[in-house]
Amino acid sequence: MNNPKLRHKSIIISVRLFLLAAILIFPLNITSTAQASVIKGVSVKKPAGLITPNTTALPRNETLYFNGYQWGSISGWNPYSSGDNNSLVLSQSANARETVWETPYMYNMLDGQQYPLLAAGPWAWNTAKTAITFSLKTAAHWSDGTPVTADDVAYTWDTNVQYGTNVAGNYQPYIDQVQALDTHTVQVSAKLDGDGHAINPLKVVDFLSSVYVVQKAWTQALEARADYDADTLKNDPAEDFVASGPYKEYFADDTEVALIRDDAYWGQDASMWGKLPAPKYLAHVIYPDNDTSQAALEAGEVDESQAYNANVQDMWADGQPYATYYPDAPYEVSSSLPTVYFNLDSYGLDQVAVRKAIAIAVDYDAVVATAMTNQSPTFEQVPRSLMNPTPYEQSLYDHSAVASLQWTGKDLAGAEALLDAAGITDTNADGWREYNGVTLQYTATCPNGWSDWMAGIELVAQAARAIGIDVTTNYPEWSDYGSAVTNWPLPSGYDLFMMWSDASGPAEPWGRVDHLMNSVYAQTTNNWNGNWGGYKNSAADDLINAIPTETDSTTLKDDYTQLTQIYLTDVPSFTLMYRPEDFDTVYEGFWTGFPHQGDGYNPPIPPLNLINGYAIAGLYHLRSVYKAYLPLVIR
Repeated sequence: MNNPKLRHKSIIISVRLFLLAAILIFPLNITSTAQASVIKGVSVKKPAGLITPNTTALPRNETLYFNGYQWGSISGWNPYSSGDNNSLVLSQSANARETVWETPYMYNMLDGQQYPLLAAGPWAWNTAKTAITFSLKTAAHWSDGTPVTADDVAYTWDTNVQYGTNVAGNYQPYIDQVQALDTHTVQVSAKLDGDGHAINPLKVVDFLSSVYVVQKAWTQALEARADYDADTLKNDPAEDFVASGPYKEYFADDTEVALIRDDAYWGQDASMWGKLPAPKYLAHVIYPDNDTSQAALEAGEVDESQAYNANVQDMWADGQPYATYYPDAPYEVSSSLPTVYFNLDSYGLDQVAVRKAIAIAVDYDAVVATAMTNQSPTFEQVPRSLMNPTPYEQSLYDHSAVASLQWTGKDLAGAEALLDAAGITDTNADGWREYNGVTLQYTATCPNGWSDWMAGIELVAQAARAIGIDVTTNYPEWSDYGSAVTNWPLPSGYDLFMMWSDASGPAEPWGRVDHLMNSVYAQTTNNWNGNWGGYKNSAADDLINAIPTETDSTTLKDDYTQLTQIYLTDVPSFTLMYRPEDFDTVYEGFWTGFPHQGDGYNPPIPPLNLINGYAIAGLYHLRSVYKAYLPLVIR
């Protein structure tokens, strides 16, 4: 790889001293609005931006630094790869990474809308709702100057299918074909059921903002050098890539990854952003652990942090220029629902009274305070359902209809009353309740090192013990844990266990509900989809299966309300906390204009770090605090 960064380790100390002297002798030329906070940041903390062994010689005021995504050296740049580790560049999901490769549309989790990127305008279903068409912007072109065409879109899909990529695995069950109707018009045809209806229209829509468009000519060159072998093609590092996005490769090694802006990027056309993104460079230092990563943020070496930073409010307590989306708790916008599953094959956990008693006894305020250091809304702020806390999802069910079923936790008296009424009592005075004469004893499990889950599951165990159910905790390594929970029957020690849920996207909340409750996943092997506890409910299945083809908003809301009622009644699992899809703590000593509550951006820009889905719009609103370049570029 051609690496333009020159690392002269022997002169680092002298350079740092030179720059520090420059700061002391020559006043910084900074904008007046940020002067006080920046000067305070430099004087109180280690001078931000000075070259250290963990940062590069990029011009600090032109570089937007990230952390929390990349924890090891990258493996390549290949959009067809099944496992390339390159977090600033590659992520084909509902909020796809849009820095180098681009999707036709960008998803916005704050309003649930898809906004055109490569596409020229809204997509449209045909009358039968079996195919979607959309047009591409005529201004869109590849980094080699050739236009982005419908042939590129169709060939990308065919390549994913032919070589069995993860994209094909995710969408081939729902998409029949992708065709170029003319140079700039694309048709995405759904797979149909026996009655001629699309199997799942939501997944077809989700595809439009999740999957990259790759140049046909470059793909054909990739195929040829792989000799048309699937494994060889997917493992190619693809360093010669041609892409359409605003950034391209600058350098990458075992300490850092950096992108440089493509100043010929098509998005500066009036049909898209109308200008280039503000940062010339995007960079991610590869920190060894979360503590080092947080220390770098606190030193002003990171501008936008996706890492979990405990007690984030302390960062701005003395006036330092740090911020989150909300100025007060919960600080972040949550869209994920970490979930405690009950193994319904464990003795006694097939009883709703036992499951619900444990669930309502948990002190969720303590979970939020300890596991999340208040970076999560409470269940009083956002009552529990199947929805995440975003306004869009909260609008999809009838809150009043399920209010009597919701709980906020720490209800020990209510939990004991439930168990007593079900005849689940302590008959032998040993302190533990029995069901049909058998003492209720369980193990609550989550992966070792997953600190927020570990803190949460410990509080679940404490709550259970407080109501007479003997629950201990266990923390196996993820390599064992992941294999255990995804294969039925679950092994001993997995009576209660933590797993994730879907976050935000065009197919949500349907996808989350499907994975939490659909019987199709229950009691199966190699199950990475959901419903890991083995729950089955035919009424829930019927509603889940009806939603993807439902077009009436009133009926849709009623379906989601009924599913929420079933879930909160049966309690096959329960949300332990809300969690941000991406943490997004920002340092505003070098850049301002990050999204925050009440910023007036229209459409709203989600706080997903400014590289994911519609959040990339934030790169065009950033403003540099400094007028001067500091530090100097070392050539």
